[in-house]
This record gives sequence, structure tokens and C-alpha cells, in this order.
Amino acid sequence: MIFLYEPDLAGREREYLLDAFDSSWISSRGEYVDRFEAAIAQYTKSAHAAAVANGTAALHLSLHALNIGPGDEVIAPTFTYIASINAIVQTGATPVLVDSNEADWQASVDAIEAAITPRTRCIMPVHLYGGACDMARICELAARHGLYVVEDCAEALGTAVDGRHLGAFGHIGAFSFYGNKVITTGEGGAVVTQDPELHRRLVLLKGQGQDPTRRYWHVELGFNYRMTNLAAAIGLAQIERIDSILARKRQIAAMYRDILANFDLRFPTRADGVESSEWLVSLLVPKSRDRDQIMARMAADGVETRPAFFCAHEMPHYRHLPINAPIAESLARRGISLPSYPTLTQADIEKVTSSLLRAIGA
Repeated sequence: MIFLYEPDLAGREREYLLDAFDSSWISSRGEYVDRFEAAIAQYTKSAHAAAVANGTAALHLSLHALNIGPGDEVIAPTFTYIASINAIVQTGATPVLVDSNEADWQASVDAIEAAITPRTRCIMPVHLYGGACDMARICELAARHGLYVVEDCAEALGTAVDGRHLGAFGHIGAFSFYGNKVITTGEGGAVVTQDPELHRRLVLLKGQGQDPTRRYWHVELGFNYRMTNLAAAIGLAQIERIDSILARKRQIAAMYRDILANFDLRFPTRADGVESSEWLVSLLVPKSRDRDQIMARMAADGVETRPAFFCAHEMPHYRHLPINAPIAESLARRGISLPSYPTLTQADIEKVTSSLLRAIGA
């Protein structure tokens, strides 16, 4: 079986993990947490970074730190992993869902602009599948209306626009380091910001709101969202090798696109100036084909694939949210993700593409 994703742990992950274990600092304090946070800040060219337990915690912490809550609206794409929308609801705010662009699969800025109301407090652009939302337009729109911008960068570590890393455009950028992400800590996430006061608040809130100068004195409601030293040890070893990991993932994406170029399969486009992390190589199957049947045929060949995200408004608990999103619904229905991990071989890629072409009858 060629799996959808496998982490590449060929660096110093085991060495650092055992060192953290032997130090006895295995919970949320220890040198690896500090070193990993510094490395994330440096890599994303952010002034500050705070490591957290997972990507969902990163999103919820970001919104809470900006005092987003009941009565507020947060605009986000309906075509996204459900954690993006759940984090909004967990603050008590109302998600306002918008449609996507057909070409690049990212949130439609025109739809975002049309969704702004007097209750809107924040825009949450979600950078899907290693791509990039139009941050120049989104930030201009946010500035004009006095709105916060929280970038969901769970799938976009390594993606930059004109040399500027995603997460550094908005007020806060939220990252995930789950096992299938560009780099992993097992479970884990991080928030980045250029604002020192906002960083201070993020650190306070992720540690139960405890006053940093007075132990067990909690100045406001907080959360246990801290990353462990063990997880950070793995993450540090991973980010030391991120350039080679990204280089290989970009080679793999280019091979897929080259082999499949002459068939009725559509990859998302990349705007000028976007350098993608190529997190998961994803494409649209022909409208005349059944995506789920294609996936079943490929599984029988020993190739694991994954459907694109279902739209949030199609979930039972979000069906009450008003939206007209024909493009997002089409992407969700036809999208498929192919094996994309950096240790794939040429033979693996040829097996995947041959299986895909047989499955669609090409």
C-alpha cells in the first residue's frame, strides 16, 4: 500500500526526543520548546511564535486573544477542514461562510467583501493544500473595515507570496504540525505574530491565564494549550530539515503535474509570486466520473487517496448557516488528494498515476 502520507523522520528526531526524555523535562517546559518557537519565528520571519498543543488550539487561541466572542461574526470559507469553523463557534462567535475560487480553490475575496456586516470582527483566510489566499486584497479589505485577520496556515508552512511567508500578513498566523503536515511534532501547532503585546497575551492564555510573575495566580480565563518538550524536540529536528523536505515535495508535485498534464484532470492554479509548500497534491476528477468510485478502485490497486474537504455548511450541525457556494460544493465533490510524502520514489509516483488513469478510464 502506498499511503497518502508518511512523516519523514530521517534527521535528528530520535536523538532530540531521547535527549528531552533523559532531561526529565517531558511536559510543557524545557529547552526544546524555546528552541522550536525561536526556529518557527525565524523561518516564518515573524517577530514572535508560541507553540501550542495542536492546530485547532492555535486557531481558537488566536480568536480568543483578539476578544472575538458572542455577537461577533468571523468570515471564513466553507470549503475547509472543519477545525477552522469549529474554532470560531467555540468562541461563541458566528461563522459567516463564503464560496471559493474555481481556479486556485482559495476563499473568494469578492465573496468575503460581500459578506461583511456591522457585526464582522475578523476574516479568517484558510490557505488550502499549500496554496495562498490573496492576502494583499484581504489585508486591504480588513484595514478598510477595521477588521482582524487570522490566517489559518495549517497546510501552508513553507508557502510564501513574493518571498513573504504566510502567517506574517495578518494579525496572527496559526499553524498545525499534525503527522501529515509539512513538518510534524506528532500533534502540535503554533501561533505567530509581529505584535509583542499580542504575543504576551497568547502566551498568557495558552498557560491557563497564569500571571508569569506569580505562580498559581490566574488573571483571566485561559486554556491548557501548551506544547510538550517531547513534541518540540521532534519539531526542532524537523524544521532543521524543512528546506530539503520542501524541495522534494515540490519535485513530487511537478512530477505529478507533468505525467498527468494531457488528461482531463485539473490542478489548482498558483498566482504569480506564490511559492507553494505543495502540502497535498490535489486535483479535480472529470465531472463525468464518480470521485468516490475512483478512490475505491485506486485503493484496490494499493494506493491510498483522500477526498477533498466536505463543505462546512453540508455538515449536520452547520446546515442552518445561510450560504450559496456552488463552486465550493463542486470542489468538495470532485477533489481528490494523492500520496504526497517526501520519501515517495519515482516508481511510487508512476504506480499512483497509472492507477488514477485506469480508475478514470483514461
